[in-house]
Amino acid sequence: MKIGVDIGGTKCAVILGDESGIYNKIKLETKSCRETLDEIVRAIKEIGAGDAIGISCGGPLDSEKGLILSPPNLPDWNRVPITKILSEKFGVPAYLCNDANACALAEWKYGAGRGTKNMIFLTFGTGLGAGLILDGRLFEGTNGNAGEVGHIRLCEHGPVGYGKKGSFEGFCSGNGLAQLGRMLALEQLQSGKTLPYCQSAAALDGINAKILAEYATRGEPIATEAYRICGEMLGKGLAVLVDLLNPEAIVIGSVFQRAEHLLRAPMEEVLEREALSFSREVCRVLPAELGDSIGDYAALAVAFGR
Repeated sequence: MKIGVDIGGTKCAVILGDESGIYNKIKLETKSCRETLDEIVRAIKEIGAGDAIGISCGGPLDSEKGLILSPPNLPDWNRVPITKILSEKFGVPAYLCNDANACALAEWKYGAGRGTKNMIFLTFGTGLGAGLILDGRLFEGTNGNAGEVGHIRLCEHGPVGYGKKGSFEGFCSGNGLAQLGRMLALEQLQSGKTLPYCQSAAALDGINAKILAEYATRGEPIATEAYRICGEMLGKGLAVLVDLLNPEAIVIGSVFQRAEHLLRAPMEEVLEREALSFSREVCRVLPAELGDSIGDYAALAVAFGR
């Protein structure tokens, strides 16, 4: 049996499971660093013995040294030697992985990427990050920064993501979709028109990816246009990854998982045009399978070693 520890900005979880799946889970509230570590230790003692511990946490972190390095959502977690603490406490090996890489391991081991040797996982949530499974193992790069595909610039102009206008994350993320939707809505308002979800400039801040998906699904043209642009840019970004890494599968979570019906057609049109045919033909683009449980499976997957 393995132990997984999922550390988030507002909540944490300790998970007990094995290659078949999850058997037990204890939820925790994220408090101060010391309080949360004490609660994690207590929960591990309560949940049962495991022969390894996997920890999934947002970056920045040093996975090789097992250090959590003050992530923005964990402000007092400064150079916390989390693997050393838990390994010494329980006498078993402990491994640390950033959450995007951990989710890649989860979808590879338990989800849509099962059975593949070369797989890319894209978060496509609030932002856009990637985890790379290459030649049957997680690829983290020289200093753990491999997979930051959201920083790739796809256009000179466009929504801002990852501190860069026109970036992959700017177009293909929840925040990026919100920016697209607001920009298109503002054009309508300045032309003297209104939208069913935006009657005035005061309503612009309320536009988000979820609202746009609801109206695009009903056929509202401006919301549909936001998702069309997003889908086309997704195809453009995927073509780069297909040509560069020649994966068997690209598994995409969150927004794509929920709005595949709006994104797949424009994505496939551009992907077919842009990617090398002999690489594109062996690559499947799949929605993630683990849904809201992916964080639990991610931490558990890390326990098997990177």
